[in-house]
Amino acid sequence: MSRIRVVTLNALSPQYADGPRRREAIRAELQRLDPDVVALQEVVRAEVADLVPGHHLALHPAEADDGSTAVLASRWPFVRVHRLNLDVTPRAREFRWGGAAVAELDVPGVGRVVVAHHKPCFQLGFERERELQAVATAGLVERVVADRPAHAVLLGDLDATPDAASIRFLTGRRSLEGVSVSYHDTWETAHPDEPGHTFAPANPLVAAGDMPLVRPRRIDYVLVRDTTHGPTLRVDGCELAFTGGPGGVPPSDHLGLVVDLAPPDRSPGAFGDGFVS
Repeated sequence: MSRIRVVTLNALSPQYADGPRRREAIRAELQRLDPDVVALQEVVRAEVADLVPGHHLALHPAEADDGSTAVLASRWPFVRVHRLNLDVTPRAREFRWGGAAVAELDVPGVGRVVVAHHKPCFQLGFERERELQAVATAGLVERVVADRPAHAVLLGDLDATPDAASIRFLTGRRSLEGVSVSYHDTWETAHPDEPGHTFAPANPLVAAGDMPLVRPRRIDYVLVRDTTHGPTLRVDGCELAFTGGPGGVPPSDHLGLVVDLAPPDRSPGAFGDGFVS
């Protein structure tokens, strides 16, 4: 295998909107997509093994009173998992199941891959917290990669639009707290002229939910870490996923992403031999 397929989805807690029926649709779509790595948010830990049977699971550091949490699943065993509590301010503690899991993998045909499953605060007015949380998770990735060089992917429901400071920080468009990093936005790479909204009132589960008046938003991401000369993995495909379900309604209030990544034909930083004047 010389590629890695990753999926992210906020699955909407099973206590809402006929959860068992929606879960069956999510399980069927995951089976069809056959991903190697899956980042699931707003799930209950006990259900994840059924959604992605045979995958190894890396749990997030916290869960809500109703059991909601985030889980990272991988086809391959985790070499090491680092967990990060993202209670960066007193307000951040109001979101009970936020956090990050940063996992190290050895992927056949691809090499060492560090996957950061990042779940910041969701509250619309908490961008300051999301900024600090993005800095914290990105800093952990940098420390892990410094120990042993690797490809790195950061993904999940980041609860911020591309113009938000936390996303602009992650995509190298601004610094925060005296820190700068750069990640490649896979949707922007594959669909530079398309909005790619993943949370929009046109979805009946959004319209019926607790945020029915929000504008359409792109808040779910798969990002690939850049080196000095660009990303170390090529984006071979990035599409919206989980767009249909029972009765034609998506099985969650979020749409997900499915992304295919592969090593490039030549590594960034070296001038190619194919130049013709």
